[in-house]
Amino acid sequence: MTIDVHGHISPPESRRRYPMPRTLGQVEEMISGKLARGVRTTIIGSPVGGGAMVPVAGVDNYAQSESDLVRHDAWLAGLVDQHPERLRAYVYVNPFGGAAHLARVAQTVREPQFVGLIANTSVAGRYLDAPEAEDFFALAAEADVPVLLHPPAMPAAGAGLDHLLLIEQLGRFSDVTIGLACCVLAGWLDRFPGLKLIGPTAGGALGLLAEKLDRIMAPSHWDAGPAASGPGGPSGAGGPGGPPGPPRLMRRLTALAKPPSSYLRRIWVDTATPSATAIDLALRTFGPDRVLFGTDSPPLPHTEPGAILDLVDRLGVSPAVRDAICERNALALFGDALPPPAASTPATVDRPAPAVVD
Repeated sequence: MTIDVHGHISPPESRRRYPMPRTLGQVEEMISGKLARGVRTTIIGSPVGGGAMVPVAGVDNYAQSESDLVRHDAWLAGLVDQHPERLRAYVYVNPFGGAAHLARVAQTVREPQFVGLIANTSVAGRYLDAPEAEDFFALAAEADVPVLLHPPAMPAAGAGLDHLLLIEQLGRFSDVTIGLACCVLAGWLDRFPGLKLIGPTAGGALGLLAEKLDRIMAPSHWDAGPAASGPGGPSGAGGPGGPPGPPRLMRRLTALAKPPSSYLRRIWVDTATPSATAIDLALRTFGPDRVLFGTDSPPLPHTEPGAILDLVDRLGVSPAVRDAICERNALALFGDALPPPAASTPATVDRPAPAVVD
């Protein structure tokens, strides 16, 4: 059987207010369709709380009231209660939401319906290397739960893109790449050794950038020799009468205990991609014990379970690696918070309450 760590279902109120695919309201269809392909449990969550993943003029997802977010979490918990063998959920969190917001999230994620947090890779144009994100990472580490770092409706990496499909397929993919890299370079994995980060879409393009991450910390092409100003970075001034030296760094980079590339083995990634090449790269970069089965389905049809399983099979991985991707890695990461395998063997579908279907 298989565990899907990346799915979405939206409440009726959000579906009435905002444009979104109809599949985001089809709970029973999702469960039965995944069961038919051997997926016994899906972890669902919203990367926008009760907001809109499609950019909507005048809608600021980060301005949602705490009461609105509480109501959204209660709806998710109720959905899990209706399908205890088939669903678990992530609590949405704004990393820059402030002390009261983080305290409420810390309390909510302890409820049995929730197994982790879902946060954006960038927030209103800011990445999570900002010092203000430290309290969020401290919360995740103390709660000892995984964090799915999901791209937002308007990713920082999508600035300048003015078409929804470009934002969906390019901007958000790039935001995962940069967002994960910023978490590594900020030193959060040093500061919080137990931190459990999940990158969707096979980690974006991060698997291609290991050497570039290391060059960020050791930029030999800006070696100024005697003109360098020491550990704070180049001075920006050449010798008297000589050519100008390298530019002054805007800020110091965080001192890491090891080269940035070595931290990639500390990150989990999912398989929510239409590319077999990307999954193969993820297996080689992050390791076969760090790749989780995830579909982003609903809403994405090209990453539905059958298509993802076909991609994995096309790679010709061993049965042990296939089992690790499909289930064993998720069980190791989420532990007892997931339904045990024995509870999910009957191929039956729990009937949802009418309230969750339009």
